[in-house]
Amino acid sequence: MRSIPDGVPRRGVLVSALGIVQILAFGTTLYLPAVLAKPITVDTGWPLAWVIGGLSIALVTAGLVSPSIGETIDRRGGRMVLASSSVLLAIGLVVIGLAPNLPVYLAAWVIVGFGMGGGLYDATFSTLGRIYGQNARGAITMVTLWGGFASTVCWPLSAFLVEHLGWRGTCGVYAALHLGLALPLHLRLLPGSARKPPEQPETVTGAPAPSIDLREHVPTILLIAAIVTISGSIASVLSVHLLTLLQFQGGGLAAAVALGTLFGPAQVLARFGEMTFGRRYHPVWTMLASVGLMALGIGLLLPGAAVAAIALILYGAGNGIGSIAKGTVPLALFGASHYPVLMGRIARPSLIAQAIAPALGAGLIGLGGTGALLPVLAGFAILNVGLVLALKARVGRSAS
Repeated sequence: MRSIPDGVPRRGVLVSALGIVQILAFGTTLYLPAVLAKPITVDTGWPLAWVIGGLSIALVTAGLVSPSIGETIDRRGGRMVLASSSVLLAIGLVVIGLAPNLPVYLAAWVIVGFGMGGGLYDATFSTLGRIYGQNARGAITMVTLWGGFASTVCWPLSAFLVEHLGWRGTCGVYAALHLGLALPLHLRLLPGSARKPPEQPETVTGAPAPSIDLREHVPTILLIAAIVTISGSIASVLSVHLLTLLQFQGGGLAAAVALGTLFGPAQVLARFGEMTFGRRYHPVWTMLASVGLMALGIGLLLPGAAVAAIALILYGAGNGIGSIAKGTVPLALFGASHYPVLMGRIARPSLIAQAIAPALGAGLIGLGGTGALLPVLAGFAILNVGLVLALKARVGRSAS
């Protein structure tokens, strides 16, 4: 059992603080262009594709630096990494808000990408794993529960700020929140000690296991990376093209938006269910449920709009608990001593794929029409179910 470092506050306090920071981090990065892209384009005349493309640049940057981030957390803990991410996000947002031309705007997203690599789920999960060891599952789940409200909080807030301060002022306000809220929380609540207590990882059944050499488990690690990458790519494509797909199936924009609002609550409710009942089962079951629900939801979108509401609820639930599975499966299989390094390596292909996938989806729509996209996504979703079943077979009997 890992001893918790000195100076760590009560779990509920730390997790709540990190969850609030995740709302801000996601809301000012991944969810920012959804509200700001059009005002930026109208104000500057920059092409919309390039304005939105800034986020893709940030995701690629985050993917490239993630392995180094994981290694740093593994050696020194997450306090300075997460605190630095708040500073980098603030700097990036200030530069975006002050950008006089498109090249400066795009360069600012590189800075944001460094902040994303050190401040979103992967780095936060790694930090929690280093603090709580094998007992980090509940903390990881709680952070994702908070993070599920990022769009709910930040989309309306961004719209309000844009209306009253403009898009440049909005970036300034968010930068101030990173420095005035997120940075102090990271510095005040996270332990500063680089000490890494020894730990014996646990088996699937919870019994102590001998120390693990990750080099002997490369196929399993690659399998997990492939599953996370495919799930992330599907989610990235649908986050951009979902409304278009729903309108193609016969509904207007208002109906598509109304259906789209089902996604967020389904995601949060599924995470709450996992938090309540998931501790009874090995996390690989959560991963299997995630990819299965995503595949079922996408499959139900194929016939048309008649069952679209049910389809989106199922897909949203699967995507919601997928974030938990991404953080808890490596922890359960390989122990906390390797966890930050693993999270960084698994994150790289996923983040890069998430940056590229929407453009590939748009290209597919351009070649075969809107109706060509869903069958391809359904095929990848089914493939992912097969990959998780293969993973389950590799790790042996799951705890129940």
